[in-house]
Amino acid sequence: MANDSPAQLLPNDTPLRRHTFRRRHRLSGERAFRTVYQARCRKNAGPLSVHGKPNGLKHLRLGLSIGRRVGNSVYRNRIKRLLRESFRMLQHDWPASYDIVIVVHPHQTLTLAEYQRLLFRGIKGQHTEWQKRQKKSAPTAKSQ
Repeated sequence: MANDSPAQLLPNDTPLRRHTFRRRHRLSGERAFRTVYQARCRKNAGPLSVHGKPNGLKHLRLGLSIGRRVGNSVYRNRIKRLLRESFRMLQHDWPASYDIVIVVHPHQTLTLAEYQRLLFRGIKGQHTEWQKRQKKSAPTAKSQ
């Protein structure tokens, strides 16, 4: 059984999900960040501000913004690693595809589970807000 791949070990009706964080999952460049900020949709979740905008792709893209006020480079990089890991582990749990920018405010480092909870709450709030915006902008059908 040493030759069995994970796909062979799963039942036929269960899709194999890869928990990777590839280059296509990254939001990079000033233009991409500006586009997300201009959508004016922000949800706060603890020390994180989650900005989002639907992207029309089949996957989420993540951008991180952590200023020097948060701490020194070692501290900021630890937070970035924890947030990327949280995103990587939860990326298949979200209902739609968005461009997400997370702005981190000064705080004490949290655990991976706490960052996952905050990230999930922020992105869920984004999705709810965009659904409300779509309902408002959709024309109502009137009987004639």
